[in-house]
Amino acid sequence: MSVKQNIIERIIAAKLISIIRLKEKCTVQPTVDALVAGGISVLEITTNTPNFADEIKKSRQRHPHILIGAGTVINADLAQKAIAGGAQFFVTPNTDREVAKIGNISDIPVLMGAMTPTEIVNAMAYGADIIKLFPAGDLGISYFRSLKGPFDKQAFFAVGGIGHNNIKDWFDAGIDGVGIGSSLVASDLNPDSDFAAVTVLAEKFMNSIAIDNG
Repeated sequence: MSVKQNIIERIIAAKLISIIRLKEKCTVQPTVDALVAGGISVLEITTNTPNFADEIKKSRQRHPHILIGAGTVINADLAQKAIAGGAQFFVTPNTDREVAKIGNISDIPVLMGAMTPTEIVNAMAYGADIIKLFPAGDLGISYFRSLKGPFDKQAFFAVGGIGHNNIKDWFDAGIDGVGIGSSLVASDLNPDSDFAAVTVLAEKFMNSIAIDNG
C-alpha cells in the first residue's frame, strides 16, 4: 500500500478531523497537545492560522503518530507552502484543479470542498480523494442523502455546523466522516485559556464516534 493510500485509509478510519483555526500562533501547540490528549488522531491547521506551515512542522515533530494536514488550502501557492511545512494532506473549502494537481503530483491526499453535484463531479475528475461537503450544516442531512444516490461510491466528509447535537444523525445518514471546527476549538483561544477543557471536548466527540461505530 502506498503512503498516500495509507493516509487516506487512516483518515476514513478516524472518522473525525479536528480543524484548528486560531488567531494567535502561541496557542497552536497547546491546542494540538490538548486534542491529542483527548484522542484526536487526525487534525488540520488552517492556512489562515498565523505561521501555519511552521506550526504543521512543529506539530509533526511533537506528535509523529498523528496525521496533520493543512486546511483552507484555496490555491496553489498555499498548497506549496503546506508541502514545505510537511502537511500530510490538504483540505479545501473550494473546488480547485491546481490544488488537486499539486496534491496528486506530490502524492498528498486531497479532501476537496464541494457543494453542488457539478462541483462534486469536477472534484472527482480533478483527482480529489475525499469530497468535503461544505457547508454541510446549511445544506442539511436530507441534501446529503440525495447526493448519495448518484455518488454512492464516493467518500464524503461533512464540514460546517457539525456538533454534539447532530453528529449521530450524520453518521446514521451514511457520512464517512466529519470535520469539527469551532464546536471543538474556538478561534479566540489565548495562552490563558483552559486547554484541559479542549481535551474533555475531544474525548466527548471521540466517545460519540465510538458509540456510533459500536
